[in-house]
Amino acid sequence: MSKGTIYPSESLTFKDARTGAEIRQVTTTFALHHHPFFIIPAYDDEMKRLIFVSHRTGTPQIFAEIRATGELMQLTNRDDLSEWSVHPAHNGHYVFFTAGTGAWRLDLETLEEIELVNFAATRMREEGMVGAAMGTTALSHNDQWWAIRYNVGTEAALSIIDTETGMYETILQRDSIGHLQFCPDDSNILYYAGPLTDRVWVINRNGENNRRLYARNAEKNEWITHESWIPGTRELAFVDWPNGIRCINVDTNQERQITSFNAWHAICNPQGTMMVADTNFPDIGIQIFDPRDNEGKPKTICYADATSVGEHWAEPFPYADGPIKVYAPQHTHPHPSFSPDSTHIVFTSDRSGSGHAQIYEVMVPTEI
Repeated sequence: MSKGTIYPSESLTFKDARTGAEIRQVTTTFALHHHPFFIIPAYDDEMKRLIFVSHRTGTPQIFAEIRATGELMQLTNRDDLSEWSVHPAHNGHYVFFTAGTGAWRLDLETLEEIELVNFAATRMREEGMVGAAMGTTALSHNDQWWAIRYNVGTEAALSIIDTETGMYETILQRDSIGHLQFCPDDSNILYYAGPLTDRVWVINRNGENNRRLYARNAEKNEWITHESWIPGTRELAFVDWPNGIRCINVDTNQERQITSFNAWHAICNPQGTMMVADTNFPDIGIQIFDPRDNEGKPKTICYADATSVGEHWAEPFPYADGPIKVYAPQHTHPHPSFSPDSTHIVFTSDRSGSGHAQIYEVMVPTEI
């Protein structure tokens, strides 16, 4: 099939057997599907489209569910898409992605693809299980600035692209860069993940004030991972697995505990009033909680029933030896995230038993 192909709606609904929540399955075709990484919104701000990746054509391509009709539209037809780089614009006009060694802008009305920059890079992402291996990108909330990491020789580089002009500036080169995120309250600040044992860094958009925001406690063998911003607070949350989630203020360095359960991928809604997380070893379901009250009492929304439940992390993480090799591809992780209006949570699961990951959506309860 080619770009622009329209597929009929595949939507079906069922109830979670344990919580009673109504879950909508967005995709059903026997192929691998996933929404963007949990730190990247899957919807535009007006929720006209749900953007996702589908392998139904034999290679990963960008698709959209047209919310008004439920129909699915194929948006790309490429053989070089970096599938975790996909980032929908908040205004609903574009989708940004990397392919080959280029940074591309896709017009959602005309489906025209424009290469904004070609980095002629050694490669666009790392190898292995580190965050930099996914090749995720970051877009400022006003859609003006796009942050991309790539490799220059043996080092990682971070560049900021003007999404209208294609002008860009490389602001950082170092050993490892991943999981880029603009502060939702200040497009002049970005978070990035450094090396596995030294992850929590922030930098100004102009390249100044590159600094470690949090240093893990090596004596406690802390496992710090999956950072995300809390809108309206200038706080960066991070998972201290399995001890819960903490956050640190980017201006004052003041820390506080958000919650104490075994959260894994956790992200706030755009208003900063709710947080959602999947869970890891054991998988106790997708949880929702308040990130503001320093208690973070979780409520189970539903169970993703994905195959990656974290049993391979039964022992302390072997920092000294680096990541261990396991079968836990990213499409087996739920990666829950909110819709812009906070009424829905989208997640991915290979629960069907067919070996194919599908995309699901669950309503957020009116009371948590």
